[in-house]
Amino acid sequence: MDSWHDVSSFPVLWLVVTLVVFMGAAWLNQKAGKTPFLHPVLVSLSIIIVILKLMEIDYSTYMQGGQYIHFLLGPAVVALAVPLYDNIETVKKLLLPLLLGSFVGAFVAAVSVILIGIWFGFSDQILLSMAPKSVTSPIAIAVAEKIGGFPSLAAGLVLITGAMGCLIAPVVYKLLGITDPSVKGFVLGVGAHAMGTAYAFEYGVIAGAFGGLAMGMTGAFTAFMLPVLIPLLGL
Repeated sequence: MDSWHDVSSFPVLWLVVTLVVFMGAAWLNQKAGKTPFLHPVLVSLSIIIVILKLMEIDYSTYMQGGQYIHFLLGPAVVALAVPLYDNIETVKKLLLPLLLGSFVGAFVAAVSVILIGIWFGFSDQILLSMAPKSVTSPIAIAVAEKIGGFPSLAAGLVLITGAMGCLIAPVVYKLLGITDPSVKGFVLGVGAHAMGTAYAFEYGVIAGAFGGLAMGMTGAFTAFMLPVLIPLLGL
């Protein structure tokens, strides 16, 4: 047992486990026809949680290796600007509605989840952790820390929100008759952040570009808006 404890504390072990599990989940998703029900991030998250629970490994030990992947989240978000730049003329034409849509999406996402949490009687810290759940993980973690929430809980809620967005979006497209790839991507970016943006690329490069734009703008609006909004809601 002691020897296993020594091995489990090696950061490289959990870095390798994370990469192997994600590659396996991506392969499974590919074989299943890229269904959102088996999104690689969601499957990987579930498997790693089970592994950590069975082996009684705490989060801090896991993050000794996971921190290297976490560090890459920021550059990965910035890299989404590349396909966006390729469609810059379209973005310029639609800038006002894009800004308005992102702001409304960020506002509704934050206020609605806080009101629902208040209705269920959640504590203030839980509510503050829920508020940034519709933005990508690096922004959600930073915002949660700033406003007094739990960063780890915020990160988990971000993943759940992203997975739900990927599941619901195709149904919404079908019900509303949405066929424009830019609209599909933008909706996924606003409602499902990075997971939605990754899924948007299934609809094409244009959808992915608009997903990245929506994710960035929604994240920026949320980061600036929540510190002002939270006191107004009495939290």
